Amino acid sequence: MQQAQVCIVGGGCVGLTLALGLAKNNISVHVIDAGNEPASLTEQFANRVSAISLSSQTLFTELGAWDDILAQRTCAYTHMDVRDKDSFGKIAFNSTELDLPELGHIIENGAIRYALFQQLKQYPSATLSFNTRYQAIHQTDTDVLITLESGMPVMAKLLVAADGANSGIRTQFKMPITFWDYDHHAIVATVKTQETHSHTARQVFLPTGPLAFLPLSDEHSQSIVWSTSPEQAQYLMSLDNAEFNKALNVAIDGQCGLCEVQDDRAVFPLKMRYAQQWVNGKIALMGDAAHTIHPLAGLGMNLGLKDAALLIKLLTDSKQEFASTRVLREYERARKLDAQKHIAMMQGLKELFEGDNPLKKLIRGVGLSMVDNLGPIKTLFAKEAVGKGSAK
Repeated sequence: MQQAQVCIVGGGCVGLTLALGLAKNNISVHVIDAGNEPASLTEQFANRVSAISLSSQTLFTELGAWDDILAQRTCAYTHMDVRDKDSFGKIAFNSTELDLPELGHIIENGAIRYALFQQLKQYPSATLSFNTRYQAIHQTDTDVLITLESGMPVMAKLLVAADGANSGIRTQFKMPITFWDYDHHAIVATVKTQETHSHTARQVFLPTGPLAFLPLSDEHSQSIVWSTSPEQAQYLMSLDNAEFNKALNVAIDGQCGLCEVQDDRAVFPLKMRYAQQWVNGKIALMGDAAHTIHPLAGLGMNLGLKDAALLIKLLTDSKQEFASTRVLREYERARKLDAQKHIAMMQGLKELFEGDNPLKKLIRGVGLSMVDNLGPIKTLFAKEAVGKGSAK
């Protein structure tokens, strides 16, 4: 039998962040993941990228992983440009206005996982089991027993489910969720642009949904996230590359010059999920297993990292019983409140910016222009956008 204080099912960015934070504090962890162990990046940019906020950057720095992330492929963005299609509404800000070196970084998820993995391998207290599935989970009042498909039992004081939006652990232990369909599909791809991205993250709100252009380490390469109606997504995916490039250039109003898709496009449906129960005995949900939101503000990964940061703090600061009910309830209460706030905010933004109703377009235009021209409010908006809302 193997023993660990914490067993984490799911070796994605959030699960590995939690594991590293605990291992650095001499808490034994066992990570179980059905997929391959993280590998170094290939020459081709990956479709899965995240906008990493300054607060998430601070977390990675504290864990000793930030330099390893930077050593791969990252792009600091210093400007943000948000506008409403065919409207006067626009807001733009930059890091200089906020007295910051940058607003955040666009990073391939694979780079984050690989850096965390490399750090974790240095800790004897961390056991990493990739290409490994569990076959059964049972818990008592004080422990959780995870039986692997190999038959190996793993005993832990706490099991953290970081196993994604369709969490099998959440389902097994009947932890209810609230969910709705955003009625959007997201198309993701890497594109080459005629003009350089100038370290600017761009987003334009179209009648059917937002289109984001996120700068990559090559100044002519950008990652796109095009959220649109299922019907429009199906149509766009049916186009050949030449026709898709034309549609993309029109949608972004030619801000980056001609666009050329560099790889296969991928599409996936967007759903809001919110776990009504995050803790069941000695089992806790984290990341996408606990919440998924619309990607229009790039908050998904950062919310999961905030889950990890708080649980690291609570488990390492507590002087009482390890992973006590009080500690787990404090984690659940604080993170549920933050997730609720962001889910409501994303739903409000989606509804406000969706459609081409003239009155809504007027409201959007006036609202964005007012924020763009009112210094203190614009600064507050900008700091919230880059994860520095509490900055003084």
